[in-house]
Amino acid sequence: MAAKTFHLDIVSAEEKIFSGLVEHITVDGEEGGLGIFPGHTPLLTGIKPGEVSAVLEGGKREVFFISGGMLEVQPEIVTVLADTVIRADDIDEEEAQEAVERAKAQYDEIDKKDKADYSKALIELQEASARLRVVRDLSKYTKRHLG
Repeated sequence: MAAKTFHLDIVSAEEKIFSGLVEHITVDGEEGGLGIFPGHTPLLTGIKPGEVSAVLEGGKREVFFISGGMLEVQPEIVTVLADTVIRADDIDEEEAQEAVERAKAQYDEIDKKDKADYSKALIELQEASARLRVVRDLSKYTKRHLG
């Protein structure tokens, strides 16, 4: 009989934020969206800033924001390594919106010829936008499924 779950660890440089059995996860890889299910082929890939969605054993869904990082898939364990990991429930939507506005203003003021400053501003804008998208997606999901 095929396994119905696998072990997932989600860790940052500071802490392990999640460790447990899951039915599947979704994450944005460098080359596009990934769905990882039990028995997935081993894989090591970069992941973009955004959402990691995990369906736990029994069907409950947990959502996390990651700042980007690496995904490692082994036969019985999957590990998400990220600089920053935040449970989506812990993200304040208003603060996330303000961060996007600050990042946009900084991006608009950057001299596009200064590649280092331009790249830094672009990364900050992408991360702030991803964080806001995660909290808004969770809010929509909660309204649809929990009333």
